[in-house]
Amino acid sequence: MLRENSSQNDLRKESLYFACDGCLKLLRCHFLQAAEADMHDVGQIARQADNLHWLLDILIDRQIAEDFLKIWSLQSELAQVHSKVPPIHRYEVSRVTARLFVGIGKRQLLASKEARCMLLQTWLVPFYEDFGWMRRASRGLDRHLIEDGLSNTISTLPMAWQQEILTSWFDRFLNSGDDCPNIQRGFEVWWRRAFRRRSGQLERPQMRIITDNTTDNS
Repeated sequence: MLRENSSQNDLRKESLYFACDGCLKLLRCHFLQAAEADMHDVGQIARQADNLHWLLDILIDRQIAEDFLKIWSLQSELAQVHSKVPPIHRYEVSRVTARLFVGIGKRQLLASKEARCMLLQTWLVPFYEDFGWMRRASRGLDRHLIEDGLSNTISTLPMAWQQEILTSWFDRFLNSGDDCPNIQRGFEVWWRRAFRRRSGQLERPQMRIITDNTTDNS
């Protein structure tokens, strides 16, 4: 592993991102090969994903992970072929996405709404598809921490974006059960906000009518 050959003491931002770039290139190479049913050295997928997860931990700890979020969100090529790679080989990749959700949810990683939305657009469906495997195969996985992170990531988006994501999640959750992350709390928060907003929109015209009537009678 990369961590076995590195010291954390003097790693600068440039060195960390250089290492990330190297791991990502190897991950991309072997992931795309596996998507074409070429399983030669397929173990490199988990190895490089683990390296990226470790590097991301360091970047988040040093509060310099914003660029990693942008880079990871741009990996649409990997996300598009994700379903072609057997889950046993690909689920480690989704652990990187999960770590970003936790970082955003705990405010360890500050990101614009556009960056958060891009992350969800690129990696949310692959994350859903791998969640059951992560839950069963990753030792020490704190599913509740990840679910809270995802819920908080979604809840900071504009209401229209939340609606699209959460209504889609609801359908998936009904059909998948424990193999889908449970973000019911986030769904309920969005639902209450949306209901209050709709109620307010319905009430405002009535309030204006009352005011107009009062003015006419005076």
